[in-house]
Amino acid sequence: MQQLNRPARQAVLVLHLAVSVSWLGLTLGLLTLGITGYTTGSPEMATVAYRAMKIFGDWLVLPLAFSSLVSGLVLSLGTAWGLARHRWVVVKFWLTLITVLLSVFSLRPGINRLAAEAAAGTPVADISLVVAPSVATATYLFITTISVLKPWGPTARGSRLRQALTAEARAGRARRNGIEGAGVR
Repeated sequence: MQQLNRPARQAVLVLHLAVSVSWLGLTLGLLTLGITGYTTGSPEMATVAYRAMKIFGDWLVLPLAFSSLVSGLVLSLGTAWGLARHRWVVVKFWLTLITVLLSVFSLRPGINRLAAEAAAGTPVADISLVVAPSVATATYLFITTISVLKPWGPTARGSRLRQALTAEARAGRARRNGIEGAGVR
């Protein structure tokens, strides 16, 4: 993919940060509602909590999850960070992909099931809607941490690309300075 120009990169970065922070906030909201539905002694309160979770699940979970994944891919492929040049980017990609898939195939079906039971007047406390948002929140906080700290260094591919670029830069400087054979090993 072609490198993004500065305005495009900044726009995609702002979009990525906005949807990622929104996804984290949504998950905290789902966790709060899941705890409320699980711990309340009131069937009415559990019904309200599970039905609110369904609204958030139906309207926000998938758009935010996919927007975060796609904007992250555009950033990684359209900037020098690359998708496979740094270990933290690889880890972030796989964790995001896994959480998107879990949102689609586990979280939303669980929310829909409990909301249907609640609408039928038989809300059942289910710990899974406390555990899933808890794990998701911890994962998003970990992803945020590695995005800021950028640990672990380059991948093997990233090291090779960095060495090649460094050799090219040395050769270019040498040509400009009139030195032959410099920068080539």
